[in-house]
Amino acid sequence: MVFQTQLKFSTTGRGTYDISQQINDAIAKSGIKTGIAQIFLQHTSASLIICENADKTVRTDLEAFMARLVTDGDPIFKHQDEGPDDMPAHVRSILTGSSLSIPVRKGKSDLGLWQGVFLWEHRTSPYKRVVSLTVLGE
Repeated sequence: MVFQTQLKFSTTGRGTYDISQQINDAIAKSGIKTGIAQIFLQHTSASLIICENADKTVRTDLEAFMARLVTDGDPIFKHQDEGPDDMPAHVRSILTGSSLSIPVRKGKSDLGLWQGVFLWEHRTSPYKRVVSLTVLGE
């Protein structure tokens, strides 16, 4: 069986957004008990990550690390069509990825106890983001 849907999210700017519950709700709606969920973000300036879900400082530290690694307004970047955070957001999304595959077990995502699925917004302004979720299984 195959189930596919789109999930829509609004961000308030750079940072991580826990989308685990929306993913689990969609998996439950699929009726699939055992299989795999393919999660794909339809954007080039945000990403999807599986990360620590209990201590927010983990995600704060990741943001601090990424800010040091890929700096807004860095003069090496020529692409600045939408501002100084434009190209850095593209680099960040390439480094972290735009898709995830998660096992489905007993009708929900089979994540570890301390894991969550996060949309990582790399732009400094608010954006509307679309995630395509495909669940395959039985």
